[in-house]
Amino acid sequence: MRNGGFIMDSKNEIYNLIPKQFYPKTEFIKEKISFEEVATILNNSKINFPLIAKPDIGLRGSAVKKINNLEELKAYHTKANFDYLLQDLIPYENEVGIFYVRYPHEKKGRLTGIVAKEFLIVEGDGKSTIVDLTKQNPRYELQLDSLMKEYGWGLNDILSKGEKRNLVPYGNHSRGTKFLDYSHLISPELTEVIDEMCQQVPEFYFGRMDLMYNTWVELVQGKNFSIVELNGSASEPTHIYDPKHSLFFAWKELARHITYMFEISVENRKRGFPYLSHKFGMEQYRLHLQQSNKIVNF
Repeated sequence: MRNGGFIMDSKNEIYNLIPKQFYPKTEFIKEKISFEEVATILNNSKINFPLIAKPDIGLRGSAVKKINNLEELKAYHTKANFDYLLQDLIPYENEVGIFYVRYPHEKKGRLTGIVAKEFLIVEGDGKSTIVDLTKQNPRYELQLDSLMKEYGWGLNDILSKGEKRNLVPYGNHSRGTKFLDYSHLISPELTEVIDEMCQQVPEFYFGRMDLMYNTWVELVQGKNFSIVELNGSASEPTHIYDPKHSLFFAWKELARHITYMFEISVENRKRGFPYLSHKFGMEQYRLHLQQSNKIVNF
């Protein structure tokens, strides 16, 4: 993972670099194979429903779906014109993104930001439909079109008083998740847990990992958490999207992290890793546009 990541990030290739105990069971599904082959792969993997299906090369949560049964999986596979992953549903409710930086000459890394994720969750009052509850929150209402595609008539369900429903169980900003800056929770204990894990990923020096966890106390102790995704050089310090922050704060944080990436790249070049060429970069950009067109309206 030179300089922290690939360009057109294959999630499957990245997962293969991570020790298996740190992420959920995952299977790679090649585009256009028969559904019978998919069913066989799923059966052999011991991944159970409900599960998550997501593009191998993703874009802001597009085409990420919770799949409840074989019929839904067949519909997903039939529609998918891209390689994708099947993955165990992580059993923890909380999610954070943790930014990690380590210079190649350093023995220990550091944490430079933490973003917590507030999911799109509605709570029933015993009389309102999910649509009505969604319309009570302007941020939620922006997601109504995509929720309609996902749930259809299910949005007319009436939740009992106090019943909660997570409508988008993946922490993506463009899918309605609210980002909150939790960088004040960076501690020596958490840094040690994350650093020990990241040092087991070859040539990983810069990036953000999205983790799901049970409780914060357990996470700091290195217990009961799982990597959702690991992002390299294309990572953003997403704590900048906390609504309390100003544009000037965001610029300052982006400049700080770009400086980290530049300095790590300079060190890596001295170690024999070349800079990205303009030609290769443009090739990757074109591939990115092609992939985006495939999945953005999935």
